[in-house]
Amino acid sequence: MTVEEAATLFKAVPSIRDKMETLARVGLGYVKVGQQATTLSGGEAQRVKLSKELSRRATGRTLYILDEPTTGLHFHDVAKLMDVLHELVDQGNTVVVIEHNLEVIKTADWVIDMGPEGGDGGGRVVAEGTPEQIAKSAESHTGRFLRGVLARRPPM
Repeated sequence: MTVEEAATLFKAVPSIRDKMETLARVGLGYVKVGQQATTLSGGEAQRVKLSKELSRRATGRTLYILDEPTTGLHFHDVAKLMDVLHELVDQGNTVVVIEHNLEVIKTADWVIDMGPEGGDGGGRVVAEGTPEQIAKSAESHTGRFLRGVLARRPPM
């Protein structure tokens, strides 16, 4: 039984339903209930921890650090996760995401682009600023690809 199926099955049991709905909100609706933690990807494990945090009373003073949380996610689940992360920021929390997914980067308030390459070829700040500022950076590989993504973004 998946998390989404369990949320439906246990809709009359708030203590179970709420936990399942929170897991689904962070893009884990497809995970099997009772699935061993050792079989989860790093991104899935981070989202399990995030769902636990979301179940706690919000203080608006929490720093969340996520490393590639969208790895392996379907784009619909990425959108769900982004909604949750933006909600955390709207509540006054700080969210730091280490990510290569341009759909995530384009929604950031501030980007710090490290590089210019990986490993020995990286390790310095190539560009920092809003996604639009990163897209204008001649040194930024991320910026070069981000330009195309931002050009497709519908105006707000």
